[in-house]
Amino acid sequence: MNMVRRRITQRLAFILLAATTLVVVTPVLFIIIYMAIEGAPALSWEFLISAPRMAGKEGGIFPAIIGTFYLMIGTIVFALPVGVLAGIYLTEYATDNWLTRTINLAILNLAGVPSIVFGLFGLGIFVMLFQFGMSLLAASLTLACQALAMTITTSREAILAVPRELREGSLAVGATRWQTIRHIVLPQSLSGIVTGAVLAMSRAAGETAPILVVGAAFLVPGLPTSPLDRFMALPYHLYTAAAHVPGMPKSIMWGTALVLLAVVLSFNLIAIIIRLRVRRRRYS
Repeated sequence: MNMVRRRITQRLAFILLAATTLVVVTPVLFIIIYMAIEGAPALSWEFLISAPRMAGKEGGIFPAIIGTFYLMIGTIVFALPVGVLAGIYLTEYATDNWLTRTINLAILNLAGVPSIVFGLFGLGIFVMLFQFGMSLLAASLTLACQALAMTITTSREAILAVPRELREGSLAVGATRWQTIRHIVLPQSLSGIVTGAVLAMSRAAGETAPILVVGAAFLVPGLPTSPLDRFMALPYHLYTAAAHVPGMPKSIMWGTALVLLAVVLSFNLIAIIIRLRVRRRRYS
């Protein structure tokens, strides 16, 4: 009798978990499929390599694609070194006191700050105070501030996952703490750090509110040639085309959304591939 009850309980638990997973996955699949159906007619070689015309109603989104990649690269260039160094300090050097706990609480709160607040922060600090103007540099720094919370958190988790025995063994043979971090801890935690960095980049690719006030433009005459130039970006281009351009063809809006989704998913895929390769190299 007890065996039958256990089997029934196990079967019910399996059905409940499977149903919950299906509830979570179904809306995502529906959005992707609907976006692909609506946006596929707009996708063409001309759409991907030409500039927009007629207020975006004709032409393509090439400047927005390039601006998005520039923005992602600038974000990770500024966020990754600071985030990794902060993660190293908090895990390997900082002692457990009120200051460290306050810093950890501030990092957690930083992750919950609305994105538009980061935009206003970037407007006040990078655009006005540092005189960077409405530019790619100001937008990259703004998104880097937003990405810091994720970068620091993922770096800390990856470093904490390194077995303590490896640290103790390195110190036991006479290595300094920094040599241990450089040659033991960082190589072992590289996959987690890189994964967090790429995920931060993919999140930056989809942000609209922060770049809205620090440099993104709906139409610019050409590609940015300097970090101080204004730029186009896919999320802002999509927002403006959908909300402020009368008569915008739906196929162009959905096509832009499909390209943006492809960019984000491609970087998530890159993160998975890098993590698997690093793990394979570590255990080979």
